[in-house]
Amino acid sequence: MRTALRAALAALALLVTSAGLAGPAQAGGARPEADQAARARAVAATDAAGPAISVDATTGRHAIDPHIYGMNFADEALAQELRLPLSRWGGNATTRYNYKLDAYNAGSDWYFENLHYNNDPAALPAGSEADKFVEQNRRTGTDSVLTVPLIGRTAAARNDACGFSIAKYGPQQGSDAQWRPDCGNGKKPDGTDITGNNPADTSIPIGADFTKGWVQYLNGAYGKAGNGGVRFYNLDNEPDLWHATHRDVHPTGASYDELRDSTYATGAAIKDADAGAQTLGPVGWGFNSLIYSGLDQDVCSKQGGNCWSDPPDRAAHGGVQFAPWYLQQMKAYDQTHGRRILDYFDEHIYPQQTGVALAGAGDSATQALRLRSTRQLWDPSYVDESWINQPIQFIPRMRSLVGQNYPGTKLAVTEYNWGALDHINGALAQADVLGIFGREGLDLATLWSPPKATDPGAYAFRMFLNYDGSGGTFGDTAVQAGSADQDTLSVYAAERSSDHATTVMVINKTTGDLTAPVSVTGRTALPATAQVYRYGQTDLTKVEHAADQPLSGGAFTGTFPAYSITEYVIPAGSTAATPPSAPGTPAASAVGTDRATLTWAPSTTESAPVASYEVFSGDPAGSAPIATVNAPATTATITGLSPATAYTFRVVAKDTAGRSSPASAPVTLTTASAPTTGCTVGYSVSTDWGSGFTANIKITNQGAPVNGWQLGFSFTGNQQITQGWNGTWSQNAAAVTVKDTGWNAALPTGASTTIGFNAAYSGANPAPKSFTLNGKTCGVVSGTAAARVVTAVGHAPGSHAVH
Repeated sequence: MRTALRAALAALALLVTSAGLAGPAQAGGARPEADQAARARAVAATDAAGPAISVDATTGRHAIDPHIYGMNFADEALAQELRLPLSRWGGNATTRYNYKLDAYNAGSDWYFENLHYNNDPAALPAGSEADKFVEQNRRTGTDSVLTVPLIGRTAAARNDACGFSIAKYGPQQGSDAQWRPDCGNGKKPDGTDITGNNPADTSIPIGADFTKGWVQYLNGAYGKAGNGGVRFYNLDNEPDLWHATHRDVHPTGASYDELRDSTYATGAAIKDADAGAQTLGPVGWGFNSLIYSGLDQDVCSKQGGNCWSDPPDRAAHGGVQFAPWYLQQMKAYDQTHGRRILDYFDEHIYPQQTGVALAGAGDSATQALRLRSTRQLWDPSYVDESWINQPIQFIPRMRSLVGQNYPGTKLAVTEYNWGALDHINGALAQADVLGIFGREGLDLATLWSPPKATDPGAYAFRMFLNYDGSGGTFGDTAVQAGSADQDTLSVYAAERSSDHATTVMVINKTTGDLTAPVSVTGRTALPATAQVYRYGQTDLTKVEHAADQPLSGGAFTGTFPAYSITEYVIPAGSTAATPPSAPGTPAASAVGTDRATLTWAPSTTESAPVASYEVFSGDPAGSAPIATVNAPATTATITGLSPATAYTFRVVAKDTAGRSSPASAPVTLTTASAPTTGCTVGYSVSTDWGSGFTANIKITNQGAPVNGWQLGFSFTGNQQITQGWNGTWSQNAAAVTVKDTGWNAALPTGASTTIGFNAAYSGANPAPKSFTLNGKTCGVVSGTAAARVVTAVGHAPGSHAVH
């Protein structure tokens, strides 16, 4: 019994401490019924005018993946009630979980102790805690994410071993005095780390075959991913912190190369065992994980100073920040082997503002900060109010990284927490986060440390997954929704595919009642009324079904109580308001090396006149238009194209009510080839932060073999190179010269080499128009510009950084 109790207590402590959760005495925070000051403020500020809200169900449409509504280690009853789409087996304890023994090492969460679950050892691996997790999810219809090891070691035995025995390694600053007094925290009495311990004290070496065996076992027990089995596998947990969380077996930070190689091996092993399984990586701890490898974080945390601006592991990899480099390596594997081993680009995010993540509600200033800080997920104008001190734009940044480095990779956030889930303030933040996830097109997310079923945070999930207690859900196709002040009233809207109802979520983040004008444009004629469901501080125990809201033709004034979440459910109207017909199939003319003219037959006017036509390259549902012309014009010239490149275009009409037509049939064209030369140059901007940029140049020799080369080009804007690599760079006014570095001097016929640089600029940032190689003009085969997501600036994390 004592062993069972110790394991249970340690497991509890693990779940609490693995993400830095405060203890009970710290995690309090006044509940609304005790917060008399907040109530007084709410009463005093009632009936203020709120910002205008608009919803347009005809535009901005894209699918919302239900996997964004996930949790880590969800309670079964709550998962059943919510029909929870996803639950994750994650956290530091899963890094060294041994499925054969049902044992793990807790790492720094609990004195680096080996712990085990009290399931029947004779039956293992059947009946393990991981099996129970999967079986619970199968009962509730919930998909599973399991974390598998990349660290190269797993718990050696179901024993009481620990990484830093006091008897073996000497006195330590702290120990597990109650349960295992010999187990220390790995720090000497003076606070310095104990080094030179033996990893074999707790763990045994493993490779990718260990994970392959686990997946094969799970396939046999529950079926493959496509047949009801485990669908998702996390490629370990926060490996860029192993040098801290698991330093007894991995004392040095994980490098660029280690993460690439271990991902290659383990990702391939998973796909070998179950080709339909989906993998998620690199699972970094937060914002700095996009910038630095674990090795750079380890080294720079010790060296400080300029190390953070020029870390050694990055310098050894062409000066490229970790996340883009990692994605490039995953793309390279795909291109070489013809299959993906990374399906989701996964990074954790915990708001770093003081008192927000994994904390109680706090005072009124902290509560306001919590609600404001959700803007870091998307807003380019929001400068993070923490040690980060720059715009984060977390989801657009992740999407930009994927788009530039490994298109087609989905986006995941398998740990996040905005705190105060036991308080209405935390419920508002959680609802806001879920709305942002859907609007911004995140593909998968799981909340760390989920709420109890009675907590306000659980009601935030109910508003999206079961607002009426009968399975009523927020829509699964996002539509355009906007607020004149998202910090005051945030709004999200979506259409539900099952009945085509439009659902509108409005979150009042203020402590006073607000009235605001609301306008709704539907895809069909609007009904007379909308159903109204509301959760707020007046009653924290239920979602209220309020009186129906008259829609008055789509324009009404809504009242939004202080600190509340209001959901309108607008049934599909019976009389259709018809959008324009699809425009005619575009015809291409005047196709050159960098441009083409498109002409199409006009759409037929239906419920309202045609106002404009939008031209899309690719799928209109998931991209922005590249050109817009006002009706009645039905022609557009598209510029900025690359030579000898195939493009597909479609045209969409919009009427004066904002309704979008179906897309036209596609037209595919291929631009003309650039003049034949002895060389070609591909110039692409990978990152542009408004005052500077990073560019890469691919030189391909199409003529006789070259042994020694010099590239020349001139900028046409105010650009100045500040750093270059893979060549010897010089610049005189606008003219740039790059010479080979010796190792890349030889360019046989058809061979290529890639060079790159960083540069500062002001004004526009046009690409150079021409290049020469050893004095001969080259053909230019590309000119890609980067999306304007400001490049992350790395520096030391704050002393209280939240992991």
